[in-house]
Amino acid sequence: MDPLTWTGSLSPLNYVFSLVVVLLVAGVVVQMIASAVLTQANPSVNADGTISGSAGPLGVIGFGVKMLVLAVVAVVLLYLVLGVFMGAKAGIFGAMSRQLLPVWIALITIYAVSITYKRKLGLYGKLFDSTVGMIGFGLVMFWVVAGVMAGVFDMLMTHDTFSQVSGMKNKLPGIPLSAAEDGDFQWYLLGGDNLARDVFSRLFQGAWIVVYIAPMATLFAFMVGITLGLPAGYYGGRLDTVLSFLANLILAFPVILLFYLLVTPEIVATGIPNYMATVLFIFPVVFLAILLNSRYHTQPAVRTPLLVVVLGLVGWIYLMLISSDGTIVSTPTYSIPGLPEVLDLYDMDPSLLVVFVSVVFVNSPTVFRIVRGLALDIKTRDYVAAAQTRGEGPWYIMLWEILPNARGPLIVDFCLRIGYTTILLGTLGFFGLGLESESPDWGTTINSGRRLLALYPHVAMAPALALLTLVLGLNLLADGLREESLKD
Repeated sequence: MDPLTWTGSLSPLNYVFSLVVVLLVAGVVVQMIASAVLTQANPSVNADGTISGSAGPLGVIGFGVKMLVLAVVAVVLLYLVLGVFMGAKAGIFGAMSRQLLPVWIALITIYAVSITYKRKLGLYGKLFDSTVGMIGFGLVMFWVVAGVMAGVFDMLMTHDTFSQVSGMKNKLPGIPLSAAEDGDFQWYLLGGDNLARDVFSRLFQGAWIVVYIAPMATLFAFMVGITLGLPAGYYGGRLDTVLSFLANLILAFPVILLFYLLVTPEIVATGIPNYMATVLFIFPVVFLAILLNSRYHTQPAVRTPLLVVVLGLVGWIYLMLISSDGTIVSTPTYSIPGLPEVLDLYDMDPSLLVVFVSVVFVNSPTVFRIVRGLALDIKTRDYVAAAQTRGEGPWYIMLWEILPNARGPLIVDFCLRIGYTTILLGTLGFFGLGLESESPDWGTTINSGRRLLALYPHVAMAPALALLTLVLGLNLLADGLREESLKD
């Protein structure tokens, strides 16, 4: 069987794509030069009050660049659509496009439903009025959907992520398997790594690790930061001084040094990460308890059963997260019992727990400072004074008056912080910290591939590009959300 080329039978389309890209680059250069030389013409106002597009040379150049961007997108979509129908005949891109068909169907469904009902979906719906936001959302959702399908439903992968195939060590993308059996996928689409494992399958299995850890760790960090930042900003005084000092104390340490300290085997053996998990993971439980109690404190008939059900469920999840094999902390000298194994339905991998706790611990002080600053500003507003006049309690005011009015900056920061966390996870994997050396996460894969980067760049380039596109998508998504939130 012959090796696959990148585009196969679609190679004539490469000339069209190259021409459009060259024209786009030239158009952007011309637009930059023209913007520095020419004067922007004032837009004209139509009879109905709308504003027409910019006139003059700059308007024409800008329109041309926009059309070229659309042409590039159209050619890329043509590659994908033809690849779905042609499969391996369209080369590596075609085979990957067909393999990712469930992802394309899911993305089309998400976009169709979201655009149809965008006027009823609040800030999320307004995101689809922003071109930048839509592009960012698409990049993010591609990796989220692909990660969930690969990690939860065991889809998309062409081979087992840990299986080694004889003769496929460091093979280039598109090389066929020499001894493929009936029912086996015939190629390593993105080549083989230094242990003869499929880079394509490990790429998407690693995506699940990233999209699972980064958002959840960021969410936990926000729970810690919000729970401590709101009272610090609202009350001020000694509470603010103490909490701010602790936050600044943590921020004073270099991030990488903190991670080195937290993930070293000697520190892990003492049980310190487990103690930290016990403390940090309790904040979501505390947050939900205060949130529900402050909202329904005047309706005890509703509040009490609601708190029992919600806190019972959340408390059970909390105990499952901090317990492993029936213990919370287990050291060579002592152990602290946790949830009984009959009820402990989920055991977080010890190395994953260390990374998770480390990310939450490092991000929480920054979130705390942001929330504290927002609370200091918003507590002076008239609607807060009105709530105080009505006799509302402090926590009601913090959670139901201040926090909703701080959602814009917090949502934007949440998206950006997921990107920072993704980079941080990649950095940890690159340095070999936390997760096992055989883990398919992107950082570990980049680290294992860098040793032979000059000879076999495909092993490290695939996860590096994946990391780049996900972080880029998160940044564009944050820009789109910021743009639309400022219009409210």
